[in-house]
Parts: sequence; C-alpha cells; structure tokens
Amino acid sequence: MLAIMEAFAAIKAFLDQGGGVLVLIAILTFLMWTLIFERFWYFKGGLKSDVQAALDQWESRSERKSWNAHQIREAMISRVSEKINTNMDMIATMVSLCPLLGLLGTVTGMIEVFNVLAMTGGGDAKQMAGGVAKATIPTMAGMVAALSGLFANTYLERIAERENHLFADHLTMDH
Repeated sequence: MLAIMEAFAAIKAFLDQGGGVLVLIAILTFLMWTLIFERFWYFKGGLKSDVQAALDQWESRSERKSWNAHQIREAMISRVSEKINTNMDMIATMVSLCPLLGLLGTVTGMIEVFNVLAMTGGGDAKQMAGGVAKATIPTMAGMVAALSGLFANTYLERIAERENHLFADHLTMDH
C-alpha cells in the first residue's frame, strides 16, 4: 500500500512540474489510447461478424448483376467501411493535438521564465530553471504521446484499408 501511495505522489509531483498542461496531455493520451484499443478489439472480434453478416446478406440475393444490385453492393461496402473507419479520424486528431498541447506548455513555461527575468533581472537561476522545466517537460510529453499514437494510428489505418479492400473483393457480382 505504501508503494502505491509513493507512486501516486511521484506521478503528482511530475504532473505539477508541467503546470497543468501535463494533466491535459495525460487525459488526451488516455482517451486516444482508449480509442486505439477499441479499434484493435473491433478488428480482432467484431469486424468478423459484421463482414459475415453482410456477406450472408449479399449471398442470399438471387441476382447480382443488375444496376440495382450494384447499388446495393456499394451501399453494403459503404456501411461496413463506416464501421471499419469509426473513430479513426478522432484518433488522428488526438495525435495531432498532443504536440500542440506540449507547445502550450512550452509557452506557459517560458512566460514564467520571462516573469522571473522581469522581477529579478536574471538573478534567480533556480526559479528560471523551474520555468525552463515547465517549458520542456510538457513538450517532451506531448511529443512522446503523439509518437506513440502516430505508430498505432498508422498501423490501424493499414488494417482498415486492407479490410475495406478485402470486403469489397468478397462481394462478387459474377452470379
């Protein structure tokens, strides 16, 4: 129990160094990774049942060559594609926001450094170092969060593109 309390104290001390922006980055990163894990879970489980249901519906049609059948096929592809691409844009947006929040932390930290310079004339190195820490830590945290999300998002986009193509290829119009 004591180790857990010490861990929470260390996390709180780290978040306090970022001047509030680290909390925003942490929340954004948590939400981003929640959506990423949801997509992985969907691709490993729910996608198969959605594709199979659509394929069964298509295969139950007696004719598949008419213009009407072609439009139904396109609608089915669109519906499955929408399910496959759910939250992908949100993940990409969150990846883009992480470094921007880091830059916000940089600006607020540098404002603190400039305030120390204005008040002390540059004589208080310890306070200036605290401002520099508040400037660099959120920047690094935002970049680390963005890089981790970028790799996961790229991987998910490849899976989504592949699954979209595979599904469209399975809906044949030959009989």
